[in-house]
Amino acid sequence: MTDTRAGFVALIGEPNAGKSTLLNRMVGAKISIVTHKVQTTRTRIRGVCMEGQSQIVFVDTPGLFKPRRRLDRAMVAAAWGGAADADIIVLLIEAHRGLTEGVERILETLRDRIPQGQPIALAINKIDRVKAEVLLALTEKMNEAFPFVKTFMISAEKGYGVNDLREWLAGEVPEGPWLYPEDQIADLPMRMIAAEITREKLTLRLHEELPYQMTVETENWEEKDDGSARIDQIIYVARDGHKGIVLGNKGETIKAIGQASRKELMEFLDRPVHLFLQVKVRPNWLEEKERFDEMGLDFKDGDSPR
Repeated sequence: MTDTRAGFVALIGEPNAGKSTLLNRMVGAKISIVTHKVQTTRTRIRGVCMEGQSQIVFVDTPGLFKPRRRLDRAMVAAAWGGAADADIIVLLIEAHRGLTEGVERILETLRDRIPQGQPIALAINKIDRVKAEVLLALTEKMNEAFPFVKTFMISAEKGYGVNDLREWLAGEVPEGPWLYPEDQIADLPMRMIAAEITREKLTLRLHEELPYQMTVETENWEEKDDGSARIDQIIYVARDGHKGIVLGNKGETIKAIGQASRKELMEFLDRPVHLFLQVKVRPNWLEEKERFDEMGLDFKDGDSPR
């Protein structure tokens, strides 16, 4: 019998470094929402990837940035918690941005918070955006700044170098039994994945600050006799004005969001879906423990540092 391996890999980096794109590429399915807006991933989404006899469980952490609000602080705490618990950490940086202030802060925290001996690899993403000599200089600079066990040059979007990274991780995760059934791709409850899909559509459709002032919860999930699913979701916004923006003129915006979300849910679940969206104003949702629980974040982690 062939020996199996299994372990947790944390993807960390600044917002928009491409962590969710890489996770989706590795797993071969869309389980982490990907948008052009920063701070989209709020919870640690675990994607399960099979490579030979190895099972790699990816922890997609929220982007690491300087937290301002309670939600920000809880997101950053979740990211570092995910990294500290992992067997291997992969730091993702953008080739065209290089060693930014944010990346320097991450390296500093890695030195302080991550136990010695925990393997940390570097993945330079979006390599198609820069020339070879820029890439080589950045690789040198990063490895002088931190003792990475291995450096990979990838394009998560186009797939370059991703197989090399996946094969290396498969050989590095600890020997042991698989942690999930072979056909499982994520350990998030379906209700939460469904809410994330709708939140992605809202984020893509709306602009500026609004996406960070709202959240989506799956209130009800009903399996129908004909094999379809009825999904009821609530979009919580902080102000009356926000409700109007989400609804749009004659309800056009919410209708378009609902259609886009329903289409993706049907593809994801591979069956008919009846999706019903409601918009509710909750001025203090960003300070409510229940909302944090629903997002898989620890409310206490959002407390202001003493």
